[in-house]
Amino acid sequence: MDQTPHSVIAQFLEHLRVERNYSPHTLRNYRSDLMAFFYGKDFRGSRKEEEARQGPATEDTNSIAIDYLKIRDYLARLHFERRKAATVARKLAALRSFYRYACREGLTEENPAKLVSSPRLPQTLPDVMTVEETNRLIDAVGSSDAVGSGGEPSGSPALAARDLAILELLYGSGLRVSELVGLDLDRLDLRESVLLARGKGKKERVVPFGGKANAALDRYLPLREEILRDHHAETPAVFVNARGGRLTTRSAARIVKKYAILYRGDTTLHPHSLRHAFATHLLGEGADLRAIQELLGHSSLSSTQKYTRISIRQLMEVYDKAHPRA
Repeated sequence: MDQTPHSVIAQFLEHLRVERNYSPHTLRNYRSDLMAFFYGKDFRGSRKEEEARQGPATEDTNSIAIDYLKIRDYLARLHFERRKAATVARKLAALRSFYRYACREGLTEENPAKLVSSPRLPQTLPDVMTVEETNRLIDAVGSSDAVGSGGEPSGSPALAARDLAILELLYGSGLRVSELVGLDLDRLDLRESVLLARGKGKKERVVPFGGKANAALDRYLPLREEILRDHHAETPAVFVNARGGRLTTRSAARIVKKYAILYRGDTTLHPHSLRHAFATHLLGEGADLRAIQELLGHSSLSSTQKYTRISIRQLMEVYDKAHPRA
């Protein structure tokens, strides 16, 4: 039986949230992309506004059963509006995932999105900090000026210690930022220097971390208890905000960017940059690609293989600078 796109989108997002453990940021993007397709514009209103919306915007959107030509026309319009290829590909991926769910649940018979080709994306590689640059940044955050009393960037020794632990753990374990902020105390073992990360699709993996991250966590955790006591708060989260609540992915990204600007003058650095550095530096020291795949929680080796291309690029840069016949 056909249902309105509005109701199926709501079911689909709930499935992604509960069954697939998708982050709020990813869910917002899916919602926006699907509403843009079915209702002709980006829809980033609140949940109340969405629930208040009565019925489809036009007669064309009273059912999810559509022809693949409608998707092709939609993508052509995005190209005409000069949207980036990555944006177009993301919107198509959202439609494919949506229709796979709808077919599996018996809400429609056909998946029109599977008949539409994805745009070709440029092969870009992330810029990765060197080992020396990464160490300088984290050492600066952990310096007495940053963590000492008075004038520290985070405003208090407890929050400064938290920030150092965040950077050390991101680089020391290669966690995704969603895995970092989702980490609970009962999944952290300082004695063994390992943690249990819950990744995409609720997949769990054991991840080791090094002595520097262990020391930073050991220093931060007693101060975390002080924050909770001061605000009469309770949470299982390892990383908390100034009010004792669980830190969000957006706040963690702001913390990383703050120190990148302060100590590197770099406005582009984000938590994933430290994940890139983690994998690239391991590979540069001879770590096995399959082991790196396991540490990162990649379901496919092809996702990990991009780091081999980064390493080759860096080797070529060294060669060009150093070899007399380059």
